[in-house]
Amino acid sequence: MAHYRGGSDSKREQFRRYLEKAGVVDSLTSVFVSLYEQQEKPTNALEYVKQCLNAVGQNPDTDALQQELNKLRQEIARLTEENKDLRARLKHYETAPEDGSTTK
Repeated sequence: MAHYRGGSDSKREQFRRYLEKAGVVDSLTSVFVSLYEQQEKPTNALEYVKQCLNAVGQNPDTDALQQELNKLRQEIARLTEENKDLRARLKHYETAPEDGSTTK
C-alpha cells in the first residue's frame, strides 16, 4: 500500500508543478486574496471568482478582437439591408410588364 501512495504523491506533485508552471496557482491565489480582502463579501462568491478569473485570463488582443467583431457585425447588417433592397428592386423589374415589347 505504501508503494501505491508513493506513486499517487508523485502524480500529485507533478500536477502541482504543472499548475504552478501554467500560472494557475498564482491566478487562483490572487483571486482568493482579492476575495478575502473585500470589505463587503459578495453574495455569490463563485460568481465573483468566475468574473475575476475571466478578467485575469483575457488575451491582450481581446479589445481589438471585440472592436473587429463589432465592425463586422455592422458590415453584415449593412450588407443584409443592401441585399434586401436589391432583391426588392429585382423583383420589381421581373414582375413589371416589358415596355414596347411585341411578339413577332
